Amino acid sequence: MRVALVTVGDELLAGDTVNTNAAWLSRKLTDRGVTVERVTAVPDRIGEIARVVNEYRAEYDAVVVTGGIGPTHDDVTMDAVAAAVGQPMEHSEAALEYIETQRGYAREDLTEGTTEIPAGGQFIPNPEGVAPGCHVENVYVLPGVPEEMRGMFGEIADQFGGTVKHTETVVADEPESALLDRIDDLRERFDVTVGVYPGEHVRVKVSGTDVETVESAARWLAERVDRPDDQSR
Repeated sequence: MRVALVTVGDELLAGDTVNTNAAWLSRKLTDRGVTVERVTAVPDRIGEIARVVNEYRAEYDAVVVTGGIGPTHDDVTMDAVAAAVGQPMEHSEAALEYIETQRGYAREDLTEGTTEIPAGGQFIPNPEGVAPGCHVENVYVLPGVPEEMRGMFGEIADQFGGTVKHTETVVADEPESALLDRIDDLRERFDVTVGVYPGEHVRVKVSGTDVETVESAARWLAERVDRPDDQSR
């Protein structure tokens, strides 16, 4: 399953808020065997959100959109997704019933438009807040508040899946450039994918669908690189 993430918010683009939602969702989806192929941040503008969602929904199996749902003036994501799928916004009686019975809010206390989602969409419960999510066609709309986003993702997680990859990480106390020959040998010997991430030490991430192959590849590499003192055996 190939998925694109779209995170909405001027605050993300300005650097006022760290995009932790994208990182969390990417990890959770990857753990389920999903391939996350795009992570895009867009401003709180209907036209821009709709353009990106419309492009991605045609290209990927699913699009997960986070942020910009709620009662304030810049919460325009639902309207944008409705525009992307060519549907009007309409009241969701299921959302209202959930908010009243499960979240304890009275109908008259809700801001106008709270229970509206794109026509033809399926309401997604928000176990941590009020603003409802939505699943319309292959687009999923979740809140931007991390606690609410995570709770809502739990309601739909089973709809995402794929071939789970196993990973092993080898930490090397050598420059990245010095490892090139051994990494080339590793890729020739084993049916795995390899990612190299420099930092205080170089981390080599070995991934594949067969756990024994991944473990053998990681062990082979670990025996041929200089390891940090705390990594040595």
